[in-house]
Amino acid sequence: MRAHDGELGAAVARAQEGDEAAFAVAYRLVQPALLGFLRGLVGEDAEDVASDAWLEIARDLGRFKGDGAGFRGWTATIARHRALDHLRRQKVRPRASALDQDVLLDLPGPQSTYDQALESISTEAALDLVRGLPRDQAEAVLLRVVVGLDAPAAARVLGKRPGAVRTAAYRGLKRLAKQLGVQGVTDDGPRTLGESK
Repeated sequence: MRAHDGELGAAVARAQEGDEAAFAVAYRLVQPALLGFLRGLVGEDAEDVASDAWLEIARDLGRFKGDGAGFRGWTATIARHRALDHLRRQKVRPRASALDQDVLLDLPGPQSTYDQALESISTEAALDLVRGLPRDQAEAVLLRVVVGLDAPAAARVLGKRPGAVRTAAYRGLKRLAKQLGVQGVTDDGPRTLGESK
């Protein structure tokens, strides 16, 4: 469970009752990870796709039922569908892009500007590496690590079994670790995801 899921769930419930400020809180809590997920899928077109997704999210918010974690999964599903529609229209593979400075300024946390700059470089490099993975592995890694979904929630987004998502995430992380010359991903699974077998 992500740290802000309780706050997110409460904000979504208030937003469903018409509280616009609560919708803004939900947007602020979800948007950075959602944008990172979309950047991994559509590159520099992520903000346009995110805008389309948020229009649909706002329109259908009254139909959502669930908690904060469920809302993250629901928004990721909508964003993924918009991204796949975008890619079909473009008929191109996901393109690499740099992180947008505005998004970096909106990231929550008590970090210094120096730390944020280092993190943004790391994030940009990581997203470039993830975009080089096969699509199933890239989506699994993005949903598990960037969006923070557990395997069952990521499986619902992708329309797969949780075991298939765990395997794809493990293979993707193992491939990334090999590219980076990092030890730590074992045959027991992707320990970096905080999940034991």
